[in-house]
Amino acid sequence: MDKGCPVPCESRTHTVAAPHQNSRAEPNAMAARAEEGAEAAAASGRTVVCVTGAGGYIASWLVKLLLSRGYAVHATVRDLSDEKTAHLKRLPGASDPQGLRLFRADLLDRGAMAAAIARCQGVFHVATPVPSGNLTDPEREMLDPAVTGTKNVLEAASAAKVRRVVVVSSMVTVEINPKNWPKDKIKDESCWSDKEFCRNNEDWYSVAKITSEEVALEYGRRIGLDVVTINPALVLGPLLQPTCNTSCQFLIYFLKGGPDRIRDKLWHIVDVRDVADALLLLYEAPAASGRHICAPHSVGARDLLRLLKRMYPGYPCVNEDSIIDMDNHAPMTSDKLRKLGWSCRPLEETIADTVGFCEQAGFLCDLQGAHCRFPPVYNKI
Repeated sequence: MDKGCPVPCESRTHTVAAPHQNSRAEPNAMAARAEEGAEAAAASGRTVVCVTGAGGYIASWLVKLLLSRGYAVHATVRDLSDEKTAHLKRLPGASDPQGLRLFRADLLDRGAMAAAIARCQGVFHVATPVPSGNLTDPEREMLDPAVTGTKNVLEAASAAKVRRVVVVSSMVTVEINPKNWPKDKIKDESCWSDKEFCRNNEDWYSVAKITSEEVALEYGRRIGLDVVTINPALVLGPLLQPTCNTSCQFLIYFLKGGPDRIRDKLWHIVDVRDVADALLLLYEAPAASGRHICAPHSVGARDLLRLLKRMYPGYPCVNEDSIIDMDNHAPMTSDKLRKLGWSCRPLEETIADTVGFCEQAGFLCDLQGAHCRFPPVYNKI
């Protein structure tokens, strides 16, 4: 693999641009084009599903899996440029006329979301904002896109009478200072993080994820829409998009080292490809219901550092003195998901594939004196 972004190949992937919110004629035209495509896919025997935030880390792997299983995919992205979507257009099956259809749709644009979801049998709501630094306006930058966006997706899914909506939540809705939960009791789907504790800690990512998952499950119960959620751990594994994301920066920091301190908490880890498998399983399995923790591996920061030093002795790695001692609470269980038939890769395989990708992509170059920081979101959660 080249270290830069590969040159996009020609593709017949269909793209549908969302109109401005104040337009009335264009939404109808866009919805009509989307319905025509969905009808053609249905006529070919394909199940049509929508994936929100399709250009992202988890969603890209999900789109790849869906196409390989014969699904027709309506993929929403905020930017239709090749820079943001070329990796989707290159996926096997994407250029099939009933394969992949790209929609420019912001979560806060109800009309665009409705057009993308129209005539779909299922929805995977994966899109979520992830802060790259300190927020100046948490309501506008984090909470509104996450919560209002989730409501818009659910309302569109309900109007389209989809079979099921699978919402990607996070482990942060389970593990953070849960009320009335014994310290040494393994956390399961009945455990909820303390939202007010997160708010007081200005952990806006966790507040947004907790609130949006609550909204999704409550909406499903109230309206009668089949909504299930998945709560993935820290997601590692190779990327399909050419730009480095926050979770890969987590591992890169351990390998490169830097000035920041890391808490010796119990980190839960899952492979991105296993998350994609779990998402499809949750859509297809009749027995799936409610929440599903997806956190098969747990490792303390010091133990992870030792593992990386053993696997990659040539990297400088963080100084063990920069790891702050703290209590390691009991882990979470993924038994509910496993009982549906889910399995996962070994942790060492996930780490090896992540590091191998980062090396080939050039993310681990310039080790001497490289400017590297630990993603601040991980010192909040």
